[in-house]
Amino acid sequence: MAKTSEPRDRLLRQASQIFYTEGIHAIGVDRIIADAQSTRATFYRHFPGKESLVVAYLQAADAQIRAQVAEAVADRPAADAVRAVAGSIAGQISGAGFRGCAFINAVTEYPDPGHPVHRVVVEHRDWFLKTVIGLFGDESTGRQFVMLRDGAMTAGCISDADAVVETFLSSVEGILRSHAIGASASSDG
Repeated sequence: MAKTSEPRDRLLRQASQIFYTEGIHAIGVDRIIADAQSTRATFYRHFPGKESLVVAYLQAADAQIRAQVAEAVADRPAADAVRAVAGSIAGQISGAGFRGCAFINAVTEYPDPGHPVHRVVVEHRDWFLKTVIGLFGDESTGRQFVMLRDGAMTAGCISDADAVVETFLSSVEGILRSHAIGASASSDG
């Protein structure tokens, strides 16, 4: 794996924070350069333009989510893995500064399916869907979970996050029960 430079990492960290909290199109390169205490030359040495920075932002978010999911599912039966993934999502929704799903937010700004940013979003979502389908062992149920997650991520930033999390986790348990997944590992309490 290639080593990245500190100035590139600083630009990417700053852009990621700004893009997530304020949107992508609303932010210009000059703002990112200023907030990262960088120079235009340094920016363009690492990123050919804003689009490549947006792609890098989403790829970094993808890598982080993949790592979280891998940790959540490691050495767990399917139902417990689903619960762990759901718990990770619930933790995001409950977290300070939660502004929804970075990928859903980005695709609303880049609706063209041929755009590189849109393609990164689709790649991430395809991976997540396949991962969840694998946990459930059923495509329809995996799709239900992803739609539930999408709704929770959207509602969590516009309404009472605690209520959204409670509803989301309860609904995940309902999916697990209705599809008899993990009957022996259920969280009967």
